Amino acid sequence: MSLLSALKISSSAMTAQMTRLNTTASNLANMDVVGSTPDGAYKAKRPIFKTVMETYTTDNFEASVKVNGIHVSDRPNAKSYDPSNPAANDDGFVFMSNVNSIEEMVDMTNASRSYQTQVEVMNATKKMMMSTLQLGK
Repeated sequence: MSLLSALKISSSAMTAQMTRLNTTASNLANMDVVGSTPDGAYKAKRPIFKTVMETYTTDNFEASVKVNGIHVSDRPNAKSYDPSNPAANDDGFVFMSNVNSIEEMVDMTNASRSYQTQVEVMNATKKMMMSTLQLGK
């Protein structure tokens, strides 16, 4: 595996973690969106990742990660009695979003740490590249 391959792998991992952070931020921003039906309330979303194998031989291994899609949670929405809410249905109920703020904060922390790890991998790879260039002097 070349050092450029290592940079490419880290770059794709950083892009994936940014997607994860953006999805988490969207979930947290919309966690108070209610609806008069379960379909009208906000549903939590999660990115789905896929490993992409570009080459795989005994001499060379190149892979990356890409976002394969976004999964919308099928967790049921809680129903709350709030007849004064403009989004309430005829019976006075609103359906809350199915976002769990604790899960989102844990996911945000994990994504942030994974992103930081990939930054460190890129820095180490760049340092190795610079050391290789210095060998010829």
